Amino acid sequence: MIAGKREFLAGVLDRSGSTRWMARRAAWRGLLVLNYHRVGDPVATAFDRGVFSATDDGFADQVRFLSRHFDLVTPGDLDHVLKDGGGRFVMITFDDGYRDNYEAAFPILRAYGARAVFFVTTGFLDDHRVAWWDEIAWMVRTSERSSLPVGQWTAAAIDLDDPAREGVIHKLLQIFKQLPAEETPDFFDWLADASGTGRVPRTASAAPWMSWDMVREMQAAGMEIGGHTVTHPVLSRLTADLQHAEVRQSKDRIEAEIGQPIKAFSYPVGQPDSFTAETQKIVSESGYRWAFSFYGGLNRRRTMDPLNIARKSVEVETSPEMFRSTVCLPQVFA
Repeated sequence: MIAGKREFLAGVLDRSGSTRWMARRAAWRGLLVLNYHRVGDPVATAFDRGVFSATDDGFADQVRFLSRHFDLVTPGDLDHVLKDGGGRFVMITFDDGYRDNYEAAFPILRAYGARAVFFVTTGFLDDHRVAWWDEIAWMVRTSERSSLPVGQWTAAAIDLDDPAREGVIHKLLQIFKQLPAEETPDFFDWLADASGTGRVPRTASAAPWMSWDMVREMQAAGMEIGGHTVTHPVLSRLTADLQHAEVRQSKDRIEAEIGQPIKAFSYPVGQPDSFTAETQKIVSESGYRWAFSFYGGLNRRRTMDPLNIARKSVEVETSPEMFRSTVCLPQVFA
């Protein structure tokens, strides 16, 4: 369904009271997994605004609605979910390990007695490494130049006259996601020089990540922690050995920090071309039972693939009407 038509239908359903009627009654069966990255005000950051999923108030409204009408679960509940054919199960997931997950999302979840799973990228927490998408956005957004020159990865100069520069950031992110792993250092060196900004300083104050103490506090409060690799590469671009290192080393690191095994993993980027059957095999052999992708859909109990559990992305632009329609009628909107 075309986006505009979906938004129109969501508005009609919401204004008519149909979504609230469906929220109170059984309109679907299965598992709907919602994916978030950041909670807060995207305009206030110099990093990638595209990874913000909700404002603080928006997330609170969403969690309030979910906690009233659905069975909220985490990966630890999935064996039960697969046995229960009658539930409407919703899972809240966060990727990457941003500090606002702890400072903004965690208090809201606790306020409504809701649980979530947080997939953390261990290298970000350990090394204060700014994520590649955030660094690309930072270099473009803070550049004082009017254009980026032709480079190895650009067929023409790129105009930077747009004050927000969101289109340029999106274009460069798409280029990066298709690069072989061995070319990414050269790409960053070119962009740092072309933009005139240099690289983002690698310091604790510059990096927007949680600390391990924060992760442990959330885990102790009932949140689940999962793996999301060491450096957040596109795994399908790596050799099998490098994929294994990314998957296994991050699992070992998290378990050492929280003191218990973890069983859930989410694929970085998570699109159909960003992981392979070989990746899934590596994930399973590393000791994970559940792995989550990042393209939407309602997971049916009889057909759900434990190593490719679909997730529906929540975006900061998602209207309240669209959110309610998505969770009340996921077979249409998810």
